[in-house]
Amino acid sequence: MADSGKNGTPLLDELEKGPWPSFVTEIKSMAKTNKACQDLLGQLEKSYRDKRGYWKHGGIVGVMGYGGGVIGRYSFLAKEFPNVAHFHTLRINQPMGWFYTSESLRILCDIWERRGSGLTNMHGSTGDIVFLGTVTDELEPIFKELTDNDFDLGGSGSDLRTPSCCVGPARCEWACYDTLHLTQELTMHFQDELHRPAFPYKFKIKSAGCPNDCVASIARSDMSIIGTWRDDIRIDQAEVKAAADGGMNIERDICGNCPTKCMEWDGSQLTIDNSNCVKCMHCINAMPKALRPGTDTGATILLGSKAPIVEGALLSSVLVPFFKLEPPYDDLKDLLERIWEFWGEHGKARERTGELMQRVGLGNFLEAIEVEPIPEMIAHPRENPYVFYEDYYEEGDEEDEDEDE
Repeated sequence: MADSGKNGTPLLDELEKGPWPSFVTEIKSMAKTNKACQDLLGQLEKSYRDKRGYWKHGGIVGVMGYGGGVIGRYSFLAKEFPNVAHFHTLRINQPMGWFYTSESLRILCDIWERRGSGLTNMHGSTGDIVFLGTVTDELEPIFKELTDNDFDLGGSGSDLRTPSCCVGPARCEWACYDTLHLTQELTMHFQDELHRPAFPYKFKIKSAGCPNDCVASIARSDMSIIGTWRDDIRIDQAEVKAAADGGMNIERDICGNCPTKCMEWDGSQLTIDNSNCVKCMHCINAMPKALRPGTDTGATILLGSKAPIVEGALLSSVLVPFFKLEPPYDDLKDLLERIWEFWGEHGKARERTGELMQRVGLGNFLEAIEVEPIPEMIAHPRENPYVFYEDYYEEGDEEDEDEDE
């Protein structure tokens, strides 16, 4: 491993110590047969030693017809480490719910070992399969092999990022809608927005089947689609009693932890004031045999979360408190297109939808996308007493005023 430097990689070696798996170990494993990984170790060691990064994002690089899916990366130290002079990343659209066959995984790994570094990230924070490190000349051959095997590139740049979802009804009994089918439908319907960047900045959609939100959509996506229900929580009183007889303190551990205190336990019956339930799922998670979501299911649509890049971090805010999600999801598609139209016209460069909402004001934003304001959008009552009303005149009002004068 001479390319790693005359003195080896003592700083990287530190990252292999301790009980946790290390990416350094994986790179070293690939470096036994892959020269790019050998030079990658050398450049990383130098970065740690010099306390500076040596990667540069080198303009636009990609495959014919696509503006996204490939993240160009070049080394500032191409002469010293020629095998990582190019080290481009590809994002591959993952299967819905991250379900794979062994055969499909072998196909992906074989393509990448032949044409790239062999290093993968399963999965990136967006959800994609991430192929780390290849050269420009290999991009088109990789793309052809992927499409020949029914894989496609995911999103990158100022476009719709690859939609992702939890496993939903495939494995989870709490799923309130079919996250897999919805995500597949959105991915296929918005192909142009996914592959050809035309937005002010990126837009992420994550679908969670229930309020447990196992994909953390409320913090990591511009549009969060979180499963919920609008009828009563189903209660099996016999199972509640069995849980109490088994040692569970219903009053303390269930009723006491309810954020709205909408539950009561009299020693034999559990009652829930469902009008005050906020669907936190605590009681259902704690007593899964006794409590279940209602049967009138759908999703809450939220908008605006992001990480702290341009502005500070944001959590998604409620846009539509209950949305009945049924194929072909035309109402949801129409809502997305109205949001994108307003954002595309008024958004600044690198401004996410949550930042746009803050800048123009929620009222103006809702009016532009034709969504009625609702109480669920408000975190707390306003802090000043001044309310301003727009003047609306019925036809003929102005004439009547002129006569009065």
